[in-house]
Amino acid sequence: MNSLPPSKLLEQIKRIAIVEFSELVVQASFIGPKLRIFLADDSFIDVWVSRKLKDRFGFHWERRHLDGTIYRYDNFPDSYWRFVDTFPFHFHEGSQDNVVASPFSLNTVQGFRDFMHFVAQRLKISSEEGD
Repeated sequence: MNSLPPSKLLEQIKRIAIVEFSELVVQASFIGPKLRIFLADDSFIDVWVSRKLKDRFGFHWERRHLDGTIYRYDNFPDSYWRFVDTFPFHFHEGSQDNVVASPFSLNTVQGFRDFMHFVAQRLKISSEEGD
């Protein structure tokens, strides 16, 4: 699925965030082994790519401090989510326990882009509701 080493993959994802989603992204920095992407609405996304397990990743959008929600797309093979059609790929939609089949590409890079498009759409909806 992905041939880049984890560090190069995270660099590529960082560039995608900064260049392709500049209207959302305020800053992107490495915090230890993960990439943290700060967004214009004061939320953030943590991107994790396993250094040991090939093609294992997680994209976590943290919004609990704003509206109590989280959104996470990952492929950790948690047995709780075996019922999901795209297992081990799954999406935590709004909370840790609300898990659905992945609506995003299973390819790590395209999956990140899809996830960011989801974020952009949610922020657009959120800002329109606030108007």
